[in-house]
Amino acid sequence: MSPPVAPPGWSRWLVPPAALSVHLSIGQAYAWSVFKPPLESALDLSGTQSALPFQVAIVMLGLSAAFGGTLVERNGPRWAMTVALVCFSSGFLVSALGAATQQYWLIVLGYGFVGGIGLGIGYISPVSTLIKWFPDRPGMATGIAIMGFGGGALIASPLSAQMLESFGSEGSGIALAFLVHGVTYAVFMTLGVLLVRVPRGDRHVEGAPSAVGGVQVSARDAVRTPQFWCLWIVLCMNVSAGIGILEKAAPMITDFFADTSAPVSASAAAGKHGSSLYGLSFVIMIGLLAVGFVANELVRPVHPRRHVPAPREETADVVRQESESA
Repeated sequence: MSPPVAPPGWSRWLVPPAALSVHLSIGQAYAWSVFKPPLESALDLSGTQSALPFQVAIVMLGLSAAFGGTLVERNGPRWAMTVALVCFSSGFLVSALGAATQQYWLIVLGYGFVGGIGLGIGYISPVSTLIKWFPDRPGMATGIAIMGFGGGALIASPLSAQMLESFGSEGSGIALAFLVHGVTYAVFMTLGVLLVRVPRGDRHVEGAPSAVGGVQVSARDAVRTPQFWCLWIVLCMNVSAGIGILEKAAPMITDFFADTSAPVSASAAAGKHGSSLYGLSFVIMIGLLAVGFVANELVRPVHPRRHVPAPREETADVVRQESESA
């Protein structure tokens, strides 16, 4: 499957909306804690059991992103976003079936295994595509992606709580909430699938740099560099701390204020509602984007002595292409 190449005149500013449509959808994963108390009550689960679908989803996110990265580069972002759409949405549908039939293992299979694959593929494809379109501003490109992922959680958490209040917190209500999530995200992610493009390599796209130039490092060579493992350790510690809190965020806040004069309900712990919800989400998303702009000015390229040298034939091809474009 060949990736969709942008036609002449295609603006690179059409790519961020495509990336946001995917990341705003899969960002729902960080709102899983809203479903923990209802699942524990409806299916008679322990706290560990209600956390298992989320834990499996995060494991599958990492595995699918690691082993599917080369497939994303080979087949292009449209293929990757389509796989993410099918897996993530169908994961909700399988989970809805599990909640409706009181089959806990279907929720683990659907949300955890199938949906987790959609999370991993859906996370890396917009990021890699944005960086290709904005190599002059990689911080801004990643900031756009992170803004979408964080914003998706901010929006999904209170909306999920509102659905559970409207549909009920028993098995049928949870199933209906899962069903609405699956259908809604399928429609929203389809916009990204239809809109995404990859830049041309001949600089014919206005405002888009070439996708060929720059230092090229394969994954096999990257894992042999100290920079890779330093980044991996920092990310591992960061994500481990964040995921540990997010998985129990809503019930943790509810339990913390349970014996106080102002107890907090599950819906209140999930976040705000109405215009205040969208105002808060917008402010935080802009803040995440601003971090990307700041990082764009602070981050500096790795010293050339740390670069992994490319094979001679590949180097000659790059030099020849640069001379032809000049």
